[in-house]
Amino acid sequence: MKNLLLLLVTLFAFTGAAYAVVNINTATQAELETLQGIGPAKAKAIIDHRKKKGSFKSPGDLENVKGIGPATMKRLRKDIAVGGTTAVKKENKPVPR
Repeated sequence: MKNLLLLLVTLFAFTGAAYAVVNINTATQAELETLQGIGPAKAKAIIDHRKKKGSFKSPGDLENVKGIGPATMKRLRKDIAVGGTTAVKKENKPVPR
């Protein structure tokens, strides 16, 4: 039982680092573009909305940005926050030979 608990804790520690959370109130365009389904146009729309209307109060407020609807929010909800620091997951890119 002790070994199983140790294994679970170890796995959680390693998988926890694989997730990223983007603060939609402070993220740069490049950081926003790391989110699934957010390209340059939507990232710019998020930043423009933020500049015009102020900070997002909750992650759900992102739906007020043109082009972001319920389906996009369902995908993004686990990867966005309105506080804290942005921690972008670095992609493993193959080394050129």
